[in-house]
Amino acid sequence: MDDNSKIMDLAYEAGAILLENGAEISRVDETMRRIAGHYGVEDESFFVLSNGIMASAKGFARTKFIPIKGASLDKVVAVNQLSREVAEGKCDLNQLERRLRQIRSMEAKPVWEQVAASAFGSAAFCIIFGGGYMDSVAAFVAGLALWVYMLFVGYRHLSRIAANITGGLLATVLCVVMFRFGVGTHLSNMIIGAIIPLIPGVPFTNGIRDLAHEDYIAGVTRLLDALLTFFCISMGVALAFLLDAAIHGELQHLEALTAAPETAGMFVQLVAAYVGTVAFAVLFGVPRKYYLDSGLCGTLGWLLYLILMHHTEMSATMVVFFATTLVTFTAMSMAITRKCPITVYLICGIFPLVPGAGIFWTTYNIVANHIGLALQSGFVALKATVAIAFGIILVAELNGKNRIGRLLTRKKNKSEKRNNYAI
Repeated sequence: MDDNSKIMDLAYEAGAILLENGAEISRVDETMRRIAGHYGVEDESFFVLSNGIMASAKGFARTKFIPIKGASLDKVVAVNQLSREVAEGKCDLNQLERRLRQIRSMEAKPVWEQVAASAFGSAAFCIIFGGGYMDSVAAFVAGLALWVYMLFVGYRHLSRIAANITGGLLATVLCVVMFRFGVGTHLSNMIIGAIIPLIPGVPFTNGIRDLAHEDYIAGVTRLLDALLTFFCISMGVALAFLLDAAIHGELQHLEALTAAPETAGMFVQLVAAYVGTVAFAVLFGVPRKYYLDSGLCGTLGWLLYLILMHHTEMSATMVVFFATTLVTFTAMSMAITRKCPITVYLICGIFPLVPGAGIFWTTYNIVANHIGLALQSGFVALKATVAIAFGIILVAELNGKNRIGRLLTRKKNKSEKRNNYAI
């Protein structure tokens, strides 16, 4: 193999690892070009889709289908750091090849850590959506059982569609059973918290970011993937209610979504937002050293959401928009200062604002044959989704010419230049 072919193979491998593990299209393309260009490959051409990469250069052509998988953001961080070292001349071809093999073989988070994250995340989001302490206990149990099922059955032996449907079914059935036995008082909040680990945060967020970068094919594909996952989860929830109705002779009646007084305080809400965001950092494979930062990102967004909801006359849609803008700006600031992909912070930090309640109530109202209410709750969820999309796109546009990066690093650059350091 000549040097050009080896360089392109290694650049291709770096891009494949990124794409498989939750990186946005622009990062995949930039990383491959950075590696190939540094080692002197000329006239290289890369075309990246949401599930495939095509690459060509003089004497080299390769294409590969890369199926959509879950996220392992620790691998994205590792490849991102490696590409920086390549650009700084700290890594030769043999070192690059060895490091890429090591990154590909990195193990996922331990099972106990993932299961604990799902359980605590479910409990935390149950509180965020208005559940009481006993409701969060039920969500904790359901979230724990859900992730055990997904790890050992759903993700191993079923298609993604079947896994999400049966996962939503299992979590909802467990909540309904516990509610029937007197555990918890707000069934809707219990279920919303229990199913939140299944929410497709990676394709949803990356789809919006791909659209912001004018990569419409990848953006639409990823958003469709997220929409399909939402539909599968909703189908599982609906099947659970229909099964319960068949057993007891009537559909379980749910009261309107209300906030439990004991968990409605600012302190409890912010703690829940922090725990829930960190839980998703674990589930998405974020390196442990970024857990605290990710939690802070989500907490700041939720703090602004609570302040605007309780102390202004803004609509819920505008509140979500401004909170998303803050989360995105915070994530971008952390990414610049920590030299880490923004994906690490943004995907986790956005979760408290995801319209999980709207999706649940749309599903329930359809099952209950309340079509008018289903349309209403569905439209509310759609508006919140659009608000999140525009919040992310706005900050991405502001940073389009690195305005934010220059603002954040101006003082740092002056200090480092005096000490003969480079960014």
